[in-house]
Amino acid sequence: MRYSAFLFLLVLSISAFGDTIDLGRGDVEVLVPKNYSVNRPIPLVMLLHGYTSSGAAQDAYFKLSTLVDEYGFIFVAPDGTVEEEGGKNRFWNAGEKNCCNFQGSTVNDSAYLKTLIEAVQNRYSIDSKQIFVTGHSNGGFMSHRLAYDYPETIAAIVALNGAAPLSWTKARPSSPVNILHIHGTADTVNLYHGNQIFGVPYPGAETGIRNWAYYAFGNAIPLEQTTRRDLDEEIKGNETVVKSWADGRIELWTIEGGRHVPPFVDDFNRQIIDWMYAHPKP
Repeated sequence: MRYSAFLFLLVLSISAFGDTIDLGRGDVEVLVPKNYSVNRPIPLVMLLHGYTSSGAAQDAYFKLSTLVDEYGFIFVAPDGTVEEEGGKNRFWNAGEKNCCNFQGSTVNDSAYLKTLIEAVQNRYSIDSKQIFVTGHSNGGFMSHRLAYDYPETIAAIVALNGAAPLSWTKARPSSPVNILHIHGTADTVNLYHGNQIFGVPYPGAETGIRNWAYYAFGNAIPLEQTTRRDLDEEIKGNETVVKSWADGRIELWTIEGGRHVPPFVDDFNRQIIDWMYAHPKP
């Protein structure tokens, strides 16, 4: 963990200039591209860590901060709160029916992260059509939650090995979020075909994404054409199957044989940033 934090700070020092924002839960690092100009609105990318992890450790895995200057986006990787008992792990409260609030915390992470987005918007010139969220595991659950709670704000999410909401109670959004869900079939933590965590069920990857397509766009029929990508460096060939719904605004990338923490190819970070950039708000 100390090494990951050091790596994050090293990247900060050589690639972009940094700032911090504190909303009462400690400083959140804000990375800003060196060519930033207040006269040119740019995208915002938020990265959400998994259960027990941190923003710095998650970025050491996803390596998104290394692209801040090249792609010209502002980047934040905040930390969740720490459990009060037991292992005192760091987590996101993605809601009663989502992993991983195991100790019944009342912390409202959805509102906190929305407020963090607004704080960055107030300080910097952000393109309101290019606010993106990505996360892994618990951070993937949280990314889906933000897409559900704030469709008017978020343009697209990329969730790795989390799960979509199990049920929908709100009306269909007028400006749906573009959704990319990435999931490995060999994930033994959050199973590809769904399961439950401490008695709380979650949908399988394809079921969840199909439900998103129907809820957000009223059409759960996948596009006929499927393609393949290479994401996992340990699996030969293009092991990842891409399925699309709603004219490509909803996608599922299935890593055949992929684990919960897959070892990614070098350009994984570019692949997900490219996808988000291709899916702004209309």
